[in-house]
Order: sequence, then C-alpha cells, then structure tokens
Amino acid sequence: MNTEFRQLGQYRFFIRTWGDPANPPLLLLHGFPEYSGAWEDLATALSPHFYCIAPDQRGYGQSDAPPEVEAYKARHLVADMIALLQDMKTGPAIVLGHDWGSAIAYGLAIGAPEMVSRLIILNGVHPGPYQKACAAGGAQTDAAQYFHALKREGSEDHFAKDNFSRLLALFSAKMDLSWLTPQKEAEYKAEWARPGRLRGMINWYRASPIQIGQPGEVLRDVPNPPIERLTVPMPHLLIWGAKDTALLPESTQGLEAYCPQLTRIEIPDADHWLAHQKTDEVARAILDWAL
Repeated sequence: MNTEFRQLGQYRFFIRTWGDPANPPLLLLHGFPEYSGAWEDLATALSPHFYCIAPDQRGYGQSDAPPEVEAYKARHLVADMIALLQDMKTGPAIVLGHDWGSAIAYGLAIGAPEMVSRLIILNGVHPGPYQKACAAGGAQTDAAQYFHALKREGSEDHFAKDNFSRLLALFSAKMDLSWLTPQKEAEYKAEWARPGRLRGMINWYRASPIQIGQPGEVLRDVPNPPIERLTVPMPHLLIWGAKDTALLPESTQGLEAYCPQLTRIEIPDADHWLAHQKTDEVARAILDWAL
C-alpha cells in the first residue's frame, strides 16, 4: 500500500493505493463512519488485478473537513471524486461504493458516466428506490430513524462521549461487529478523533436531501424525478448482505428500472459490513463479474 496527499481545488485529500498503476483503476468509496483504511483487506485481495484507489472522502480521516453543512451537498462530494480521477489521469474507472460511498458512486455513474466503466455497490442505495422506501412509512422508514439523531445540531458531541461508545453502538446497529478487532477499533477511533472530523462525517447526513418521516408516517410530497434523469447506463453489480438492519430489501426494490444492466448477488449470512465479514466472497464475486 502507498499513501499520498493531493490538492483538489481548495481542499486536500488523503489517498491510499494498492497494486500496479498499469492495472485497470478501481475507485473505492467508503461510507459512514469508516475511512480509506477500511478497504485494506478487500483492496489487498483485489490489487493483483486492479489499481485500487481509496480516498478519505471530504470530512473523513486525513482529508480536509470544512465545518459548513453546505460543503457536503452531493454535488460537491461527487465533484471531489471527478477531480481525483482527473488529477490521477486514470481514464474511466470501475467505481465501488459502500454505504454513503454508494451515494457518490451512483452520483458519478449518473452525472459523469464517461468516467465510470463499471459500477459496483456493496449494501448501498440508489436515491430513487431508497427515497420511495423511506417515504412509505414502513420498515425502511423505521430502520432509517438514526438519520434524525445524527442530523441534530451538536450530535457530534453526543456521539463522541465516552470514547465514542455511542457511535460504536450506532455502528453495530444489531449487526455483527466481530471483525472489529481491538487494533481496528483503535484505528477507527484515531480517525474519528481528528479535529472537526466527526462533524464533517455527520454533515453528510445534514446535507442529504433524503426525506424520512417519523415511524409509520407516509410522506406524500417527496421529489420523484423521472427515471431517465437517474439512469445508470453502464454494467452494474449489486452485492447485498441479506442481514443488513439499516438498509432493507425494499430500499432496492425497482432498481432494475434505473439500472438496465444490473446484476444482483446476495450473501445470505452477511450484513451491512459484508466487505469485512466476507472479504474473500465479496472479492470473488467482483472478480468473476468484472474480469
């Protein structure tokens, strides 16, 4: 693994890379509350075949973390990754996103398709089906209630208390965290403790346009853009850990309408953290599909 900083516009980004730069580029986009180092095991497995590029996204880790909520609008976060690919002169890349990283991966695929050769999502959601599920007042609305807790002003102080114990509790959310060894936990906490980072991380939620009601509440006036505005035109692989308690199956219902070249693979005994729990199985699924 190699590391470097790159200045992209007004902000500086920290990047980890694995593999030979001559290999096809694979951009790895982490979610909340992870950072680029969370890809270590999967990137190591994939690096014989790909040049794996994993940035700390805006607000995370060693990358810059502006304090303003406005700085975390999706258009800015997508623009960061466009700038990174252009700066690294990779050409079109395979883009892999997990959790919030999936939102940026979908944003790239929809808004800058010329930069994305293939799209891979690990337990992440396309904004069309996800907004519909969150507005329905059903199980996905219930599962997304943590949004409200995170978006409250000052929530970063609440979740930092007691050595981040509340953030760890939210992180697990009734899912398997046995992969989070004491060493890995210490590494995560070191990233969360960097000045301003927890606010930056949570600002992704505050800036999100996704609307979520209270439990059982049906939202009838949410935006419903036409499918053609949110179409993913390239081959798309969705790998899904079936035991996820934050993102439920209905959050991807109807995804095929937006993604005409979609392939779905389910891992029954994994949850939201499938890349950690089933690293070899996830790597094999990616390699079988992409090579």
